[in-house]
Amino acid sequence: QRHPSSRAQANLGVVSATCVSKVELRLSCKHLLDRDTLNKSDPCVVLLMQSQGQWMEVGRTEVIKSNLHPTFAKVFMVDYYFEEVQKLRFEVYDSHGHSSLGTHDDDFLGGMECTVGQIVAQKRVTKPLFLKYGKYAGKSTITVTSEEISGDNGFVELFFRAKKLDDKDLFSKSDPFLEIYRTNDDGSEQLVHRTEFVKNNLSPVWEPFKVSLNSLCSCEEKRKLRCVVFDYDSRGKHDFIGEFHTTFEEMQKAMGGNKIQWDCVNPKYKQKKRNYKNSGVVILLDLKIHRVYSFLDYIMGGCQIHFTVAIDFTASNGDPRNSCSLHYINPYQPNEYLKALVAVGEICQDYDSDKKFSALGFGARIPPNYEVSHDFAINFNPDDDECEGIQGVVESYQNCLPKIQLYGPTNVAPIITKVAKVAAEEEKTKEASQYFILLILTDGVVTDMADTREAIVRASYLPMSIIIVGVGNADFTDMQILDGDDGILRSPKGEPVLRDIVQFVPFREFKNASPTALAKCVLAEVPKQVVEYYSYKALPPHCSKGSTPDSTLNSPQ
Repeated sequence: QRHPSSRAQANLGVVSATCVSKVELRLSCKHLLDRDTLNKSDPCVVLLMQSQGQWMEVGRTEVIKSNLHPTFAKVFMVDYYFEEVQKLRFEVYDSHGHSSLGTHDDDFLGGMECTVGQIVAQKRVTKPLFLKYGKYAGKSTITVTSEEISGDNGFVELFFRAKKLDDKDLFSKSDPFLEIYRTNDDGSEQLVHRTEFVKNNLSPVWEPFKVSLNSLCSCEEKRKLRCVVFDYDSRGKHDFIGEFHTTFEEMQKAMGGNKIQWDCVNPKYKQKKRNYKNSGVVILLDLKIHRVYSFLDYIMGGCQIHFTVAIDFTASNGDPRNSCSLHYINPYQPNEYLKALVAVGEICQDYDSDKKFSALGFGARIPPNYEVSHDFAINFNPDDDECEGIQGVVESYQNCLPKIQLYGPTNVAPIITKVAKVAAEEEKTKEASQYFILLILTDGVVTDMADTREAIVRASYLPMSIIIVGVGNADFTDMQILDGDDGILRSPKGEPVLRDIVQFVPFREFKNASPTALAKCVLAEVPKQVVEYYSYKALPPHCSKGSTPDSTLNSPQ
């Protein structure tokens, strides 16, 4: 994984601000070559991803014994970046039970290359396998199925056991395992999970396991599920014990430990035997739902992003009437303060329904008494510091410059504290309805570093994020401390931040780039910060689409 801020440069359009999408990949093969003389191949698939021209192993499936048409239970989770070509390679090998896979030519059953984008776009890709030098591996194919782990999703934890299963073994008891299949819209089936087998036990208790709601039932509670119990055979000839059908809707009755059970039925026995009841029962002992929400879930649920900008009016900026000043108003070319403000504000305004922004200044002497202030409204209205849209902020900024006297020092703690007070009021509502972004534009290192660190630690417990853009050519080394990327920011007393909420960038790094590059970089972390805050508070979105009523949901883990 690269560092998030380098990823950030290309990661954030207005609506794609969803953090990274995660995609689940599942594999099956058909008509594999038979490399073994005595019994069938024991296939295993290795997944590789290209990174800077090199193929790196992502992981490998389990080995399936003696099977030329395997369906693998292993689920690969890959990060999906819309803006990149991500090449994948699938290599199928015949395993000989050694710890390492043979990579000899005679163990290689074929390979296939494609991109994550192709799989995601088609949801299901079937391609032929090729041997070395572009030769077809007979009729062998590999099928890759993808599912996005999207926001309206979560994980469900299931805890199964069985009782009095049929005995399929002559000299010992059955070694049962359970498979769950979901029925797709076209009537085909997709393996969702395969448990471990429990040796020599007709009343097995299987380990609890987690599956995503998406993979279990495509987030549709009434979708049919087929559950099958087999007696495990080390050579791959598993004996069918019985099966039952259910839905996620029915499974949810087991929540809170209210177990439910099904007859495990062998249809052949049912037809032939008059008094046949079942081949045992399968019991769902418990079911827990862990909801996972995305940034877009909160936004679509009506969460507003409230944007505040704070502008540095200290004397080090230079006299605004002088063309060398960072605050010089050039009729033909906006200064760096305006460029940064507009770039970030234009994205934030899409998430704020009233399009009103708080605009504050610090480090200047202000009318009427010309006392130094570190948190004044640049529209000079202390009762309402909001401006209409980004354009309103720009106009207030231009109007206030001639009326104030640039001074000092560079104290930002008062402004962080001011926004934190509003965020603290919001927190009391216990709803995911407003999140605050404070954009601080400054030309130098802050003077009140200790107070600022303390204010940031306090703010990390509130629904807010802080973006600091360094304007001009000062040495901003000390400012990097506030950005927790290189370690955890602590208050002067040593208390760590709860969440990393500060993003610092020098504007000069983006001088020659488009304004959108700056916005992408500084805003890329925000979706994650929003989700982290509400997850920590266990607050669901207002009306997340297609979600189960909150009363039935556990809070995010």
